[in-house]
Amino acid sequence: MTGAKRTSAKAARFTESVIREMSRVCAREGGVNLAQGFPDFAAPAPMKDAACRAIQADINQYAVTWGAPRLRQAIAARTSAYNGIPTDPDRDVTVCCGATEAMIAALLAVLDPGDEVVIFEPFYENYGPDCVLSGATPRMVRLAAPDWSLDETALRAALGPRTRAIVVNTPHNPTGKVFTRAELEVIARLCVERDLLAITDEIYEYILYDGTEHVSLATLPGMRERTITISGLSKTWSATGWRIGWCIAPPEITSAIRKVHDFLTVGAPAPLQEAAADALGFGPEYFTNLARDYRERRDLLAAALRETGFGVHLPKGAYYIMTDIAGLTSKDDVSFAMELVAKGGVACVPGSSFFLDPADGRRIVRFCFAKKRETLERAALVLRERLGRR
Repeated sequence: MTGAKRTSAKAARFTESVIREMSRVCAREGGVNLAQGFPDFAAPAPMKDAACRAIQADINQYAVTWGAPRLRQAIAARTSAYNGIPTDPDRDVTVCCGATEAMIAALLAVLDPGDEVVIFEPFYENYGPDCVLSGATPRMVRLAAPDWSLDETALRAALGPRTRAIVVNTPHNPTGKVFTRAELEVIARLCVERDLLAITDEIYEYILYDGTEHVSLATLPGMRERTITISGLSKTWSATGWRIGWCIAPPEITSAIRKVHDFLTVGAPAPLQEAAADALGFGPEYFTNLARDYRERRDLLAAALRETGFGVHLPKGAYYIMTDIAGLTSKDDVSFAMELVAKGGVACVPGSSFFLDPADGRRIVRFCFAKKRETLERAALVLRERLGRR
């Protein structure tokens, strides 16, 4: 087979994850990992205990492909109560292997090659490859710094005859923006006017600061029948390795998602689904404490970043801080990030990974504060040592 083509054109159109690559570099350099979005503290003990009980009870074989009934019931109850989206556990819910699989399953279920998808930029790095794999063309709409506001004129200009869907991530990774009700109403009006689908990634929906409100797009007029709402266990319940996520969609769309999901992964881990059902039933104090603890971590890291010369965009949600490095260095984002993590430094994510044109992110890096206080304090100390500020 000498000279024969061995890899697909699709695979050649995107790189490996920059975020996960920075975690590998950080481990090699012995640094403090503020790059990848996972907590370095324990998941809730009652949830872990429930998983152990499920394993010992021999819930170790395939669950129902689209989710164990008990978990689907728990998802439907919480989505109905918190998000305000009336949800039928049997007709509207698909449990996937994390929100990451939920997104690609949703795109594959509703898009055909040649369709166009609107994505807000900067964007979570998976969305670009997801478009490639589903055969769709991304159309970027830039959010305006420093508050990452949505420009309705720019959004309208991005819509064309082949536009099929708009992807909305709120709270937003990487910026920490939370789309306002008014901004979501703009998106909803355009979706209804142009007969578009909306695919919302709401994985950070409980991590909010400063009185900010989370609004699910599916609750706005005309949107329930045209919205796929995605969330999961990873962020709110500090269990990114469990790979439990879900899609909420109208029955016709759910049927298509379930078929795609079945042939992507068959199903999410059965004993962990049972534990997830318990976790979704946690009382309101759990979610209040979660947001309070993350706000304290946010403020600790933001203060250290400002002190050491970064331009800080304070997030309203999620657990990332986008920063401007223009006042610190003339280097580009990748060179700066590699220098910062070297020899026991601090790992961040180069901003170029969040833009279709890497040049647009060359003066930006992202830090994650989903870490123990001592981890953030260690990072602050290293930043002061590396950047020469006290």
